Amino acid sequence: MQIIKNKSLANLNTFRIDVNAKYFSSINSIQELQSLCEHSIYSKNELFILGGGSNILLTKDVDSLVIKNDIKGIEILKDDDDTVEIMAGGGENWHEFVMFCVAREYGGIENLSLIPGNIGAAPMQNIGAYGVEIKDTFQYLNAFHIQSGEIHQFNNNDCQFGYRESIFKNKFKGEYIILNIVLKLSKKPRVNSSYGDIEKKLIEWDINNPSIKDISDAVISIRESKLPNPKKIGNSGSFFKNPIINSEQFKTLLDNYPNVVYYKMDNDLFKIAAGWLIDNAGWKGKTFNNYGIHKKQALVLVNYGGASGSDINDLSEKIIDDIHEKYKIKLEKEVNIL
Repeated sequence: MQIIKNKSLANLNTFRIDVNAKYFSSINSIQELQSLCEHSIYSKNELFILGGGSNILLTKDVDSLVIKNDIKGIEILKDDDDTVEIMAGGGENWHEFVMFCVAREYGGIENLSLIPGNIGAAPMQNIGAYGVEIKDTFQYLNAFHIQSGEIHQFNNNDCQFGYRESIFKNKFKGEYIILNIVLKLSKKPRVNSSYGDIEKKLIEWDINNPSIKDISDAVISIRESKLPNPKKIGNSGSFFKNPIINSEQFKTLLDNYPNVVYYKMDNDLFKIAAGWLIDNAGWKGKTFNNYGIHKKQALVLVNYGGASGSDINDLSEKIIDDIHEKYKIKLEKEVNIL
């Protein structure tokens, strides 16, 4: 376990924002984390927990001890004819973990292929895509309580999952380091191809009875066609949440914009495609010096190289204000801003 002063975080966040951490330490095990807790720098500084750096926008230097969660490991805990319970370390790459499961025909998370980031952030965000969320297969997680040094376990209900939300983004924000998670996956999976883009891709490929690998391949193909590779263009994927509005708001919106893209939810609520709102408002593809909105996906803000986090955050605020003025809908950021 090593503590580094003035560590650049440029290669540790997918926006490629070049800021420094006052102190930085990468931990590879629970034992290393416990050793770090005994260091005076740990007790005398605020802490900032960093995973894959895929869902943050850094607008300034981090005047804290940045702890990078690099705890790895994949372990089968239970295995029967129908299901498997599998544990993955918080520092494992999410997409590589999905590929591990798909290769063994463990079904349930194939629709979440190619989502950037690490395992530890997955339950924090309740990541989701193409009709599936991590809460659908989630059993429990083990987390290190920063203040007490105790390890606490949280089951599905404990996590208070919502749309891109969990208790770790609200009540317990900044209080825990997620060490590992446990998912229950199916050996006899029912594939979820109901999402329109997936169905279209399977028809294009002339696949009538898709496997979970077919679903994963379709999702990867769709995402690669729409989303920039963060290794080439700095971004964090979807920057905004899809707003949810009531039936009265929806009727007004539909009357004014008959082509709006939406998804009917329970209790007379409607989820509106934020990408459609932004695109229809004319923002898609706009560039401002070395940053802007991606030309293929209006939900994605991009750093073409050398932009500051403040530049990108200011752009997001302008988009939020414009969308509210045009549609009377308030967009929320999915990305965490520091």
